[in-house]
Amino acid sequence: MRAIQLERFGGPEVLEQANVPEPTPIPGKVLIEVTAAGINYADIHRVADDYLADQELPFVPGQEVVGTLADGSRVVSLVRGGGYAERALGAEDLTFQVADGIRDMDALALMLQGTTAWHLLRTSAKLEAGETVVVFAGAGGVGSTAVQLARLWRAGRVIAVASTDVKRELARSLGADAVVDSGSPDLAEELIDANGGRGVDVVLEMTGGDVFRAALESLAPFGRLVHYGAASRTMAPAIEPRELMSTCTAVVGFWLMQCTRAMLEESLDDLWSMTARGDLRPLIGDIYPLSDARRAHEDLRARSTIGKLALDPTR
Repeated sequence: MRAIQLERFGGPEVLEQANVPEPTPIPGKVLIEVTAAGINYADIHRVADDYLADQELPFVPGQEVVGTLADGSRVVSLVRGGGYAERALGAEDLTFQVADGIRDMDALALMLQGTTAWHLLRTSAKLEAGETVVVFAGAGGVGSTAVQLARLWRAGRVIAVASTDVKRELARSLGADAVVDSGSPDLAEELIDANGGRGVDVVLEMTGGDVFRAALESLAPFGRLVHYGAASRTMAPAIEPRELMSTCTAVVGFWLMQCTRAMLEESLDDLWSMTARGDLRPLIGDIYPLSDARRAHEDLRARSTIGKLALDPTR
């Protein structure tokens, strides 16, 4: 079958199409005919071998797929590698039936990035009605969903951070009350100004480096910063616990792979319902041919994309 297989670690240049053996189902796993394979920033870290989990060569990247089983049922799955291919193996406990009325690409957008946004706000930040939420990468897959969820869950104010005018206006159209340029030289001050001169209650941050520090400085007393990535490829700076104590603030880490099946089912069921009602609109970005995986990673690294990105293994 056709797949993207890595023989060495590196940047987008190592993403090469190859003919590889079809995966063989084993107990606890199901064979999925892939309709679309999700592209996530975590894939960039896996390709570069600087992800949270170790990776061995050779391997086929891709952590999520939407497709069909042998009986024709539609499913989405967190595949833990192997998604950039015509067929993939999904663990039974991480494979879910797609609800009726949900399109394949919407299901793919909700499987990883939708559930991430849901748990960032509900499980990690424990958002309460009336609180101010800052969403970094507000036009991305996770961010665009988080902006909408924060609004649906009655946040007092939603502030989206994005790198271009187009992305910031898109975040506004999804429900952001205010937008901030991620390239601002004084980001902490900009965030506080966008909240009427007071600190913010919740920040969803996935950039790392100086952005993490600015996000921390923007928090109000008892505010929570949820850190779930390092898109800048720079780790967040160390924090003195007494600094958190003095401001009554918290830093919470989040990684979707720690969520149980029950946690994923709860969030997916809620996301299916909101989408079916029209309350939530998964933001679908570019869908690339499988052979264009390199270009997809280049675009993602260049921050020129919006919404959910995917590979189409039929092209």
